[in-house]
Amino acid sequence: MSLEKLVIAPDLGIIRKHIDDGVNGLLFPRKNVGMLAQVLLQAVSNGKVSISGQKIASAGKAHAKNLMASETIEGYAVLLENVVKFPTDALHPLTVDEIPLALKKEWKWHLFEDVKHLHHMNTSLSSYKILKKLEQEWHRNQMENSSLSTTKISDTFSAIAWEEQRANEVMDIKRKMEEDELKDRNDQPHGTWEEVYRNVKRVDRLKNELHERDDKELERTGQPLCIYEPFFGEGTWPFLHQSSLYRGVGLSSKGRRPGADDIDASSRLPLLNNVYYRDILGEFGAFFALANRIDRIHKNSWIGFQSWRGTARKANLSNNAEFAILEAVQSQKHGDSFYFWVRMDQDPRNHTYKDFWSFCDAINAGNCRLAVLEAFQRMYGVHLDHDLDSLLHMPNDGDTWSVMQSWVLPTRSFLEFVMFSRMFVDALDAQMYDKHHQTGHCILSLHKDRHCYSRVLELIVNVWAFHSARRMVYVNPQTGAMQEQHHLSGRRGQMSVQFFSYTTLKSMDEELAEEFDLDHPDRRWLWPQTGEVFWQGLYQRERIMRQQEKERRKQQSREKIQRIKNRARQKTLGKYIKPPPDDTGGSNDTTSVDL
Repeated sequence: MSLEKLVIAPDLGIIRKHIDDGVNGLLFPRKNVGMLAQVLLQAVSNGKVSISGQKIASAGKAHAKNLMASETIEGYAVLLENVVKFPTDALHPLTVDEIPLALKKEWKWHLFEDVKHLHHMNTSLSSYKILKKLEQEWHRNQMENSSLSTTKISDTFSAIAWEEQRANEVMDIKRKMEEDELKDRNDQPHGTWEEVYRNVKRVDRLKNELHERDDKELERTGQPLCIYEPFFGEGTWPFLHQSSLYRGVGLSSKGRRPGADDIDASSRLPLLNNVYYRDILGEFGAFFALANRIDRIHKNSWIGFQSWRGTARKANLSNNAEFAILEAVQSQKHGDSFYFWVRMDQDPRNHTYKDFWSFCDAINAGNCRLAVLEAFQRMYGVHLDHDLDSLLHMPNDGDTWSVMQSWVLPTRSFLEFVMFSRMFVDALDAQMYDKHHQTGHCILSLHKDRHCYSRVLELIVNVWAFHSARRMVYVNPQTGAMQEQHHLSGRRGQMSVQFFSYTTLKSMDEELAEEFDLDHPDRRWLWPQTGEVFWQGLYQRERIMRQQEKERRKQQSREKIQRIKNRARQKTLGKYIKPPPDDTGGSNDTTSVDL
């Protein structure tokens, strides 16, 4: 059919599926071969294909061009839907029912227009001549190597002592059978169930103590920086790195890479076992999980994060950029700085190069400023009169901002950022949870969206870094060249430092912890579930409890000693007269012994 030849075939089911009789081919009954002559007479005229046959052949060529396009596209869609596990924050492909008919009925041949002209190569070019010469030489070497290897193999096999080989195999089989018989006949001593339980507990207890750290973990210990890559699902594995500078953070206990030294974020932060919050927090879930008792898992002075989406867009760090960041970190080149390498002005979502708040509104259904405004009012109890820029001014000075959560910070500054983020996320959750959880709709999206305010969280690190007076340094991910953005000296009078200082954030954090610890509020409250709850009164109470426990144990010891002293003694029941020894003869002496 693709060669524009007239197709005449029996009316089998598989053939009828692709050929319409009289339209793009001719069919005859498979049980009545005599009808074949009539079909041939219809197709042939004067020894040639008739005009109607030529039209049918032409229609068959057009049909063959897109043959089985629909079946292939639908099958591939079903494969993606049932086999591949996509991360929650990725755009899922269309299902079979959602694919438009126009996309299924034919192939997109225009995509191959540049490919079909590749065979028209200029053979006069020197590069073509060199390539042709190399191909000829390679083919000649392949033929020679093939003939030599065939000769060597035949010579080797002819020299084998087949009888000796067969005898050795028989002896090995006999020896193996004897060993198996002896193994079964040996006495197998069985212990009690208590011993089994005790051995299992001992193995579990020693498992962590005998943990042998791999090379990557040992290398990571001596580094000043570790970059974590949050991921969810096997679909993100190809975009994760394997070197010791990086470490994966699985947002779910499922879909973890086998054999990799990844962190299970859900075990460190039980909130991530809730699918609703795992989807809505996204990579912020990894931030909260790592910050929760961070000294147990992260011992480096600097910490970084890189989104797998940035790697998928080829915006990840190259070797030169990694070396430049490590050198800047070790030498304290910029002090307490915020390094980032994915720019907002190069984001595909920012076609018109908007300023910070306009871009945030554009990706959040126009309600980004409104949501952040209300969140800050809840956090700080201030009234902004719907003028967010008066409090959180983000200048449009020609410099850029960070997107896609790909940045590096000192570990101490990261904990300060998480302290602020926990309160900010709690304010957003109190603002949007009821409507979003019940209906699936969110003011930050035009349609049902499981991620709701995750796009606001993607940008909030810029607000914190700018207004907490951190240096913001852009790192070129290809060359490693560094350029400071929004110079610190030019920010005077534009920063709201009073809302982002460590003293302010620490006092707010302790007030929330005290409220949760003493009042035990019954309302639904997200903040205590995002990390550690600690305040000074909690430390004092724990110290008092330890002292009380110590006094209780002392009192128990004193009471035990007193009971031993006051224990009643058994009185003597009577006297026993010891008989004289046999060799004393007639001696009448007797001895009494107290019982």
